[in-house]
Amino acid sequence: MKQKNYNFRLAEDTVFSVEDDLSNIFKERSNQVFYRLDNILKIFKEEKVSTSHFNQSSGIGYDDISREKIDEVFARLFLAQKAAVRLQFVSGTHAISSVLFGILRPGDLMLSITGQPYDTLEEVIGIRGKGKGSLIDFGVKYRQINICEIIDSFEEKLVDFFKNNSCKLVFIQKSCGYSWRKSLTNHQIENICSLIHSLNPNCICFVDNCYGELVEDSEPITKGANIIAGSLIKNLGGTIVPTGGYVAGDSDLVEMACSRLTSPGIGSSAGINFGLGRLILQGLFLAPQMVQESLKGADMVAAVFQKLGFKVLPEPGMYRSDIIQSVRLNDPYLVQKVCQSFQNSSPVDSFLNISSSPMNGYDSQLVMSGGTFIEGSTSEFSADAPLREPYNIFVQGGVHMAHIKIALIQLLYELLEENFITQESLISS
Repeated sequence: MKQKNYNFRLAEDTVFSVEDDLSNIFKERSNQVFYRLDNILKIFKEEKVSTSHFNQSSGIGYDDISREKIDEVFARLFLAQKAAVRLQFVSGTHAISSVLFGILRPGDLMLSITGQPYDTLEEVIGIRGKGKGSLIDFGVKYRQINICEIIDSFEEKLVDFFKNNSCKLVFIQKSCGYSWRKSLTNHQIENICSLIHSLNPNCICFVDNCYGELVEDSEPITKGANIIAGSLIKNLGGTIVPTGGYVAGDSDLVEMACSRLTSPGIGSSAGINFGLGRLILQGLFLAPQMVQESLKGADMVAAVFQKLGFKVLPEPGMYRSDIIQSVRLNDPYLVQKVCQSFQNSSPVDSFLNISSSPMNGYDSQLVMSGGTFIEGSTSEFSADAPLREPYNIFVQGGVHMAHIKIALIQLLYELLEENFITQESLISS
């Protein structure tokens, strides 16, 4: 028991020491909450948000004042011509899919410039699982290049591509997804959109904005993106919105996406929010605080794993453009171990034993720890990993730092107890 107590104290000391080392960056991140929230409060005030916008409608939902006001608030947030915030979107992937199917037609060419898209979009496009009604099944052409791999020659490659191809839509995935690359910054997105529009002013720049909302001082619409999409159980839901997603951007493009969600002729003019308008607006009010807690938690996770000798991306204290923290574990058993430990520290379903399993939309077996109040929420502290080499784990979210510290202390303690790491490695680091 004495040895166990010492290991736990050592785990605590390590995590608290990391927190002290990151105090300056934490202060800077906390200061950002003020400016993000100040902007949201100004929008709420100018849009005259009131309790009447919490009311519930039924049926088709024509002239639903709650839905209409929420759309206006989100359009102001993104500085977009139009936004559509809908609980009928079951995920970020569904919102993205609606944009793609709403805009693209047979014979159109879609170019992904961030390489292979996130796993759940592979079947939407038709890269995998053909014959299910994908874009490729319907005659849309698809090409991809990865700017992260050809950064020095990217402009030249893109100029050559547009010289030889009539491209309808360029897809830009802001976050790293399940890849080992830096997530794009909005400054980089601005450069990409500027180059694309100089080559073809009519080409649509579409940004998958998942995990990136409210992380930076700007959003992609102000940087040249024509349309963006994302999920409400990520950043903007503030950890309390139970489901849903959004699209925002040029009015005609948002309407085309909504026509895919509902039907042509109805588009964005219908759809109720089931009396959850208050949660959507309150979630947006809470979102700046939740996002900054996630960013500080990502720094903590990065610093702790870096102390243990693992590669991390981004490194602690670095500029971040989304809430995802990647860690290269190089061991499938360790992936399972870390995810299980985080699950044991979760507020919900902490008693469950997790195991790798297939999941709809994914090619690889997945290990997921997510004892969250909202199923699949990545605003809350969670970790997941595809079981494939080099066995990277992706950690995101966090309602507050205390929870993340508790989870990291418990993980270090378990790793010490099972001799995955030594006391000396923590003391010397």
